[in-house]
Amino acid sequence: MDLPRLVAAVQANCDIADARHAREMTMCNYLLAMRELYRWERGMPLTQSLPQAELGSWIAQREARWNTLDEADFRPLPLDGGCDPFDNAAINALLAPRGLVYSGGIGRWGKPHFFLGELVRREPRHGLDVLVSDRELARDLFAPPAALRGGMVFLRLDALRRWLWEKTEVWGVKRAEGALQAALEGYGFPGNAAAALDRMAATEAESLILHEVGEARAEPLLGAAWREMLGSLPGRRAELLARAVRDNLADCLSTLPALIERGASPALHFYFANFEGVRRSLFPRLWSAYAAWRKSGDADVLIVACGDGQAHWQAAALRLLAAWRSNPAEAAGLFSDWLDEPGTLAL
Repeated sequence: MDLPRLVAAVQANCDIADARHAREMTMCNYLLAMRELYRWERGMPLTQSLPQAELGSWIAQREARWNTLDEADFRPLPLDGGCDPFDNAAINALLAPRGLVYSGGIGRWGKPHFFLGELVRREPRHGLDVLVSDRELARDLFAPPAALRGGMVFLRLDALRRWLWEKTEVWGVKRAEGALQAALEGYGFPGNAAAALDRMAATEAESLILHEVGEARAEPLLGAAWREMLGSLPGRRAELLARAVRDNLADCLSTLPALIERGASPALHFYFANFEGVRRSLFPRLWSAYAAWRKSGDADVLIVACGDGQAHWQAAALRLLAAWRSNPAEAAGLFSDWLDEPGTLAL
């Protein structure tokens, strides 16, 4: 295997995906992501300040490069005579014995994501094949820390640490009270930040796996049509609603029950620090249960909310599916309306 050639092919596909989709992000998220991609490419420590003038020049050069790639086709990977870049099973069968892991798939808003990294462990979990990477050799602009693809869970420790560090930096500006402060204090911030980040990453890696397990458990409940629906919805608002409903179902099935059973208080606080936007507006009962748990320390209220959520979010997801099947052309508009006025879709 020619590793430099493989890295170049994966990175080329990452660049093509970015050329097509990177500038669809909001300006704030785009600039934050570009800063982190620059830091990754340069191998800079998370704590090191970025040279602003050099960063600005690098962004301009990267955007000019993307302008030459937005019509390019994704490349096959130079393995076994040429592999489809979305054939994760075949590619990882070739790479895992060499201590590497690869993922290619479609994420939010139809954006392709690719990465190649060093495999640190592989384990079965609830019928899933969990592959954990650390140092990354190729990646695109937005690096999801975890993804479920065809029975395989890809957990990216490097991407996770970068995301967690960004969270701590944002909190450090104002040090606002709330769920994030409780989580960070539980992990040992603002003391030895490096040690606290390691503890946090180890625990939150498990939370991510639990969420992907929940998504896998949701799949047979919703059927293959769910993925078809998700891939066919035009416009971001409809997809946002559908993903929020499924995420709430996955977390009620797996993430939250496991964290509650383990008494993982910092992880629970961090979960609720990120429980926001549509997921939270659809599930105010869970947020109220969290507030009650923080006040009393009694997790029963969270357990009951999760139990009720399992049935509710499965029914809500099936309701979305029924609406889509009934009239696919009008489903996106209906979902968008429900985003503003969820009515009985919320719990």
